[in-house]
Amino acid sequence: MLAVAGVTASNAQSAKKATTKAAKVQGAGMVFENETIDYGTIAHNADGNRQFVFVNNGTKPLIITNTQGSCGCTVPTTPKEPIAPGAKGIIGVKYATDRVGAFTKTVTVTSNAEGQPTKTLTIKGTVLPDPVKS
Repeated sequence: MLAVAGVTASNAQSAKKATTKAAKVQGAGMVFENETIDYGTIAHNADGNRQFVFVNNGTKPLIITNTQGSCGCTVPTTPKEPIAPGAKGIIGVKYATDRVGAFTKTVTVTSNAEGQPTKTLTIKGTVLPDPVKS
């Protein structure tokens, strides 16, 4: 009987954490799974496409009006349709991996999210040079 109570309490704590993370807001909301994407160490000219996944934790549709990379090497894609309450959305980002070296870039997201109409997301990593041919 004690084991059952322990499992129940553990599950209740997990559910509470999930609820706290994406608490409902009045109006449109936007909660990201991760606000930073770490590419790690990648090869020169590797695939630079990644995705920021988010949920509209609000009571009204979320409309993303703009996404802007911090430079021309960081190109985001913006969802065209409103994101319904409770639905997931994706902001794609493509980093130009033809640039060798460490990088940290941002993507600024503008939306109708209640209390936070502008959100800054980060990508980072290191692009390795091509191996030296002997």
